[in-house]
Amino acid sequence: MTSGVHRPGDTFPRQYARTQRLTLGEPRNFTVSSDGARVVFARSASGGDPVNLLWSLDIGAGTESCLFDPRATEESTGELSAEERRRRERAREGAGGVVAYACDAAATVATTVLGGQLFVIDLIAGGAQPVPVDAGVFDARPSPDGGSIAYTRAGRLYVAHALGDERELVGDDDPNVTWGLAEFIAAEEMGRHRGYWWSPEGHCIAATRVDVSRVPVWHIADPANPGTPAGEHRYPAAGATNAEVSLWIIDVATKRCTRVDLPPHEYLNSVTWSEAGLIAQVQSRDQRAVTILRIEPATGACTTIAADSDDAWVELVPGVPALLADGALVTCADRGVRRILIDGIPATPDNLQVRSIVSVADEVVFCANDVSTPWFQGVYAVDRDGIRVVAAGESVVSASHGGGRTVVRESSLRDPRAAFRVIDGPTIANHAETMLVTPKVRITEVAGCAVSIVSPNDGSTSPLPVLFDPYGGPHAQRVVATQMAFATSQWFADQGFIVVVVDGRGTPGRGSAFERAVHGDLATPVLDDQVAVLEALAGLEPRADLSRVAIRGWSFGGYLAALAVLRRPDKFHCAVAGAPVTDWTLYDTHYTERYLGAPRSDSVNYDRTNLVAQAASLTRPLLLIHGLADDNVVAAHTLQLSSALLAAGRDHEVLPLSGVTHMTPQEVVAENLLLHQLAFIRRSLP
Repeated sequence: MTSGVHRPGDTFPRQYARTQRLTLGEPRNFTVSSDGARVVFARSASGGDPVNLLWSLDIGAGTESCLFDPRATEESTGELSAEERRRRERAREGAGGVVAYACDAAATVATTVLGGQLFVIDLIAGGAQPVPVDAGVFDARPSPDGGSIAYTRAGRLYVAHALGDERELVGDDDPNVTWGLAEFIAAEEMGRHRGYWWSPEGHCIAATRVDVSRVPVWHIADPANPGTPAGEHRYPAAGATNAEVSLWIIDVATKRCTRVDLPPHEYLNSVTWSEAGLIAQVQSRDQRAVTILRIEPATGACTTIAADSDDAWVELVPGVPALLADGALVTCADRGVRRILIDGIPATPDNLQVRSIVSVADEVVFCANDVSTPWFQGVYAVDRDGIRVVAAGESVVSASHGGGRTVVRESSLRDPRAAFRVIDGPTIANHAETMLVTPKVRITEVAGCAVSIVSPNDGSTSPLPVLFDPYGGPHAQRVVATQMAFATSQWFADQGFIVVVVDGRGTPGRGSAFERAVHGDLATPVLDDQVAVLEALAGLEPRADLSRVAIRGWSFGGYLAALAVLRRPDKFHCAVAGAPVTDWTLYDTHYTERYLGAPRSDSVNYDRTNLVAQAASLTRPLLLIHGLADDNVVAAHTLQLSSALLAAGRDHEVLPLSGVTHMTPQEVVAENLLLHQLAFIRRSLP
């Protein structure tokens, strides 16, 4: 693994911002060829380089070769399409170059889009050529045999060959209708980032038709540039109308479109088309029921092959439903823990919480953790004959799989950077920089919650103020056995704090009941768990000065930070709330309604979790930070809370970030944001 060298004179905040949270230089987006001989992946040349190149690893020889350097071609410098900018925001993608690509079935050719220009890359000989079609291309994918390329432009679905010869397959003159694109909810909340799928033989494409005409229009303005018109954003807030999504089968040769006869549904969660067949999963509006359908491509007829329901919600698990090579259906379901089911029969044990499915072919490769130690995650494989360990230990392991080979990424509390390797094969170089802090982390448990205590590397025994640094909400885990997870927490610790990170009820990894403890209330159980850890902290860390306690967080963590000083000023003495949700009626349908129900019928759940209504109770210093270009947690959340605080005569501070989205990727913003938070906390604590 190549040593990650940082720049002379760097401070940690500068390094963390410049390296996009120490992610630049890491290999990523792995594709294993069908013969198991090669691994294709993206990686930049160094930990400070934001431009990803496309690489190939010869597994047998253990050698890497660069297939495509985007900077070597003049055609790669165009403007990003609106669809690409939205995709990157949904994926929280801040890098450049080859950030996404797609391969044919054998991984002999790949397609990528740079500045709206389509490129075809030879994965055997290397090199790339631009395809002579108009710019504005998005989500290009070669057919399984590599002979054709499908892509979208301006909401229309096209197909072309490497030499051009573009044909429009389907489109609509209504600007509110798109083909082959994932709608906002699918990309932001359901993990479905695409809207079309090739058939295995390449003769047909299954594509979504999305109609957003009934979705409310919100306007995202740029107050720093009043001459710039506000952008329209179709945002389905809780209780509002969602996009209408239908599924169609398109014959590539004739352009004949056949509508799939999906049953009544609110959400199209997933579509999978393999040699074993075409299936889709749909979900009800209340998310308590899903139906899995086998689709007859010639007619669009559907047959229900499985269904699941839950009194709270049915969890969507990446990678399923899918079909094994023999046609057996692979699903996941909460049965005390989240288990893999093969044709409805549990195939994984009751101590493993399945987190994602990596691959479904002759066997199922998946990521999971033991519910007793959710801060470790391993990779496993299961078939009808049983389960085996692929890679697991006191670490966090994720994987990609294909051609009978598995590529793993492993990180731990022992090493500052992640290691990449092919199981029973060579390693893959990691060029990421080594962080300019040395995490000193202890993981423990309090009242069923996973807790990390991060202390400074000063060797002192003097009392120190406490900084809670949580996320605390569903679908995100902060207490994990990897140094990378605590880079920022350690920097704060080294400034003179005991930093505490708590994964309480609602966070993943502990089993079904633990996650569902927040159903109907995203405030009380979440905050109660932070308080329980705070009250136990004196027995865990003698240096913790509980008379000086701060809390900071972003997104749900920002909501939790503001909630803490509003409800428990006796415990938390100041807060930094970044991009907080303050009124859940302003957040999107799929996320919010899963936990709080419908605003009309379950209004009590929204009332008791609303921060704006509690503004008059603020007695502690509060810093609100929000990107004004945020289209996920819109700036109205912070602005409405600030107005309510002002009306109640409650002092507070607001830091608006002009031109910044939910990610804060800009280097100068990210660096100074950490310094600003530190200064606020220092002057706010007694």
